[in-house]
Amino acid sequence: MRKPADSGDDTTGGRRKAQAPPIARQLSVRDIMGTILRRGPTSRAELAKQTGLSRQTTTQVVLELEKDGWLQVTGRAQGPVGRSAPTYDLNPAAALVLGIQLEGSALRMALADIRGRIVLELAEPTDPQGGMAVVDQVGHLFSSLLEKSQVPRASVRQATMGSPSVVDPKTGHIDIAPSIPHLGEINVVDALRQELALPLSIENGVKLAAMGELWQGAAKGARNFAYFGVGSGVGMGIVAEGNLLRGSRGAAGEVAFLPIGGDAFDPQPDGTFEAAATSAAIVRRYHGYGGPQVLNVADVFAALEAGDASAIAAVDETARILALGIAAVRAIIDPQLVVLGGSVGRRPAMVERIRTLMRRASPGELTVVPSVLADRATIVGALGEALDRMHGALFGVDAVRPEISPTNMTAG
Repeated sequence: MRKPADSGDDTTGGRRKAQAPPIARQLSVRDIMGTILRRGPTSRAELAKQTGLSRQTTTQVVLELEKDGWLQVTGRAQGPVGRSAPTYDLNPAAALVLGIQLEGSALRMALADIRGRIVLELAEPTDPQGGMAVVDQVGHLFSSLLEKSQVPRASVRQATMGSPSVVDPKTGHIDIAPSIPHLGEINVVDALRQELALPLSIENGVKLAAMGELWQGAAKGARNFAYFGVGSGVGMGIVAEGNLLRGSRGAAGEVAFLPIGGDAFDPQPDGTFEAAATSAAIVRRYHGYGGPQVLNVADVFAALEAGDASAIAAVDETARILALGIAAVRAIIDPQLVVLGGSVGRRPAMVERIRTLMRRASPGELTVVPSVLADRATIVGALGEALDRMHGALFGVDAVRPEISPTNMTAG
């Protein structure tokens, strides 16, 4: 299938030489594809009306895109005097994207078509060997995904991965988190690009979770909000005026090192705030308040529901620390909304406590809501980012943020 921006030939000195299409044709393709991405199935007459292109130009471009396999007729629109006209939509199989969620505990991967429909999703425990073993694992899981979905490798045009660490937006360097050993000893970006043989972008997983909530979750339609991921670690993604805020080193939102919840001059390896606000901190407090030994934070929340005094005290104290962190962030970025995600943050008991505390800790109303996408926020954000990049590369279309439709999902 021909890429739209690769059409057109020229003859120079008796030799055929590939040329980019005229700028006017590129702009026409961009306008038509952007309109269909936003509106769905559309007739040629409506495309001409929406884009301002002439009917002749619209017809020429649409028929060319149909011939090259990018568009297909999906129905008919009723016109005046009983006439009907064919409506055109994207051919979902024309191009696909790959989303990857890499964490210390699990590797999740999904394929989505050009419209954002998830074709297949797989997950498995992350290889504990780390390093190149994880890179190889990514390649093997991608191959399994292609085989099980029966998608040709050449149809996948873009990949985006959520990393458990900070990604420098200028160099692409990954400041490797200790949850995956030995990755810091290799050039992860180059290794993954070579393994997948795809254009690959890598973003911090919490930041992608924020984008996932913006596109398809609790923050849909918000212009300014903060996503707090609270579980085994603490992270934040910031969306300002509809755009992800990365910072000069890609570290915007690294709230783990906020000087809250302990003595910042006696630092913890993973940050003062993180040491005080994670699932491990809740378990530690539960024991400190006299609670029995438990396996994990889920046991503490189960005890909380049963009215256990030690669990109530432990969760209350953690909620207070988290509320202080949110209040500090609010004073700086003034979000209209805070989304709480992660295995701890999205729990109803934690959300309700933080809502109550925020009324005392910070002036004015602040909407605090739990994540809608839960543990799938990062993979949805990765697919959305990959789709935006692919649409831009193929058609010159700005971010459309298509609907991510989770169908035919399989975890294995």
